[in-house]
Amino acid sequence: MRSGTLLLVAALSLPAPLHAQTAEDRARAAAAAARAKSADSDALLGNYVTPGLAGQPVTTVDTSKAFTPNLACRKSATLLELLAQPNATGDIGTLSISRDSDLDGSFDEALTVPVPASGICANGIISCTPGTWDACRFFRWDASASESLKLSQVELTDLAGCYCVNNSCGNNLVWGNMASVLKDLGGGVVGALTTADPRIGVAQASIDGPVIRYTGAQTTSCSAEPRIGVTAYKANPGAIAGDAYGAAQASSVFQALSASSTGTGTSQVSRSCTITRQIAQEEMTAEKIIDRVSGGYATYASNSSSRTFVMGSPSDNSLSGRSCTLFDFHMTLRVKEAERLQQVLLTRFGGDDWAQIRIDGELVGSGPEGWTGSGLPPGKCEKKGAFYVYPNLDLTAKLTQGDHDIWLRAAVADGGEAYASIEAKVDVGCKTTEQLVDTCSGYASNDACRLDDEEVDGVTTYRNGVNTGLTPLPQTRLMGTGACTTQISRDFFERKRSYACTVDLGAVSRPDLSRGAYIIDHSTETLLADRVRNADGGYSLTTRAFSLPVFGSVNACEPICKTRKAQANTAAAPDGVTGARQTDPIGWDTFYHACQDSNVCPAGEGEELVQGCGCIDDFPEAVVMMQTVRLGGADMVCTSAAR
Repeated sequence: MRSGTLLLVAALSLPAPLHAQTAEDRARAAAAAARAKSADSDALLGNYVTPGLAGQPVTTVDTSKAFTPNLACRKSATLLELLAQPNATGDIGTLSISRDSDLDGSFDEALTVPVPASGICANGIISCTPGTWDACRFFRWDASASESLKLSQVELTDLAGCYCVNNSCGNNLVWGNMASVLKDLGGGVVGALTTADPRIGVAQASIDGPVIRYTGAQTTSCSAEPRIGVTAYKANPGAIAGDAYGAAQASSVFQALSASSTGTGTSQVSRSCTITRQIAQEEMTAEKIIDRVSGGYATYASNSSSRTFVMGSPSDNSLSGRSCTLFDFHMTLRVKEAERLQQVLLTRFGGDDWAQIRIDGELVGSGPEGWTGSGLPPGKCEKKGAFYVYPNLDLTAKLTQGDHDIWLRAAVADGGEAYASIEAKVDVGCKTTEQLVDTCSGYASNDACRLDDEEVDGVTTYRNGVNTGLTPLPQTRLMGTGACTTQISRDFFERKRSYACTVDLGAVSRPDLSRGAYIIDHSTETLLADRVRNADGGYSLTTRAFSLPVFGSVNACEPICKTRKAQANTAAAPDGVTGARQTDPIGWDTFYHACQDSNVCPAGEGEELVQGCGCIDDFPEAVVMMQTVRLGGADMVCTSAAR
């Protein structure tokens, strides 16, 4: 009863307007205040970055409190001041830069550019014959060994984002676009200075006519040596692991998480593996395809792709048979590459008196008359002479992969001989063997492992578990040596992968998350389901009515408008100003603005309305533009390979 009375008194004591506000009203008011302070880059610079670096007061979102942050070791209200003034030819004839290099509040370095600036780049300038685009020289903003600002003469390909500003491209281009010209010039100068000394933090403060001033400070490192963590780790990546361990040991948050049941019960380890395409080129010989491994008495080579295998006892009357004697001769041919056998022929066989020949026990020929049995010949043994036949019988289908027995049997009455020859023609071209050696399959099929990093033929396709969107082009490599050297193209040759695998250490039991899973799986927008474990190990199931707060109405989108402004194409390329190559150099710059109250489009100076305030969806147009740029770049890729 006491607490209810206190709440009532507190509610009655609130001011009337605040008391009438709903949660939605307060949320909208807070969002509007935050948007006013940080809705865009200019608001962030003006409200936070510039005063923060300059040591000036920064206010809270509701402006009720102010404080002066100390973000830098040393600061300067005007770190850099750049003055640009065009002359009658449209070139920037006066370009002077003043700098407070030691951030003590006063300028101590000055640079007056000794050449006119006919064009401006993101990282330098272009100087040509005044008023023309002839005899151009190219300069990049740089810093000397003492970190003083200077201009270095380079090739145009070393510059980026260049465009023309003198009268050869149009009239009054510098004065008409002074703000953007100053930002581009200043951005190049600032980029050179911060590259030389990463400690410098710079924010754009103001543009006053032909002058741009920057507020700057020394941040992140207060030592005299311009070294900060980012540059130190780039020079020595191995130091990251040690520094990370030291930071973890000193972090109470890390120690609390590592001591939790989840932290002590599991550990994540990194596993590296590769998927390698192994391709070998082997110069084949006839002996690597078919060879005589036993029996027979000779092998003849008429050329590199032909071998003749002979067997028997061909000398006249080299066999003595008395009345009738059987003589058996065996020769084993080993087929090593059956697909490379072009043709195998039984070219000749015969004897004195009878002969028959078998392949793996199968009769393929006999003479001088039919002799099919395994015993003595069916006729008189003595034939009074030798016989020889030339059947050119194709044995290719019978000589499959492996060993094959060639059996020559002769029946001799008194004195005689036996002979058989088999000729093999083979393909002795180069042999390509290819296989994928995958040492990643175990990790890929393990649910406890996820792909963390992947590099395919030097292209990083995954980094820290995120797909980079890069895909390597098909590769062509030279394989083999000598006569078997050949070019082979494949989608990839090597994938280097790193998997992050969770290992259950078993030190502490894993937390039970089944109750939360049950609530999520069984609850609806109007019903809350719960499951609670009882003391006896069972479960109690409950349900109760549930409703979400009523959401206020919101717009379907943030109203925006689309405008455009005529703009001459003054971009510079190695072949000159691109606008000079066009029939009409005038194009359009397109702008999108967030509409103000009452659907008012805040169009800028010189802009004309294309589409009024509303829900504008130009995604298809954006996709076409990005695809055009992508394909245009792809067409201009230089390669040494034949296409």
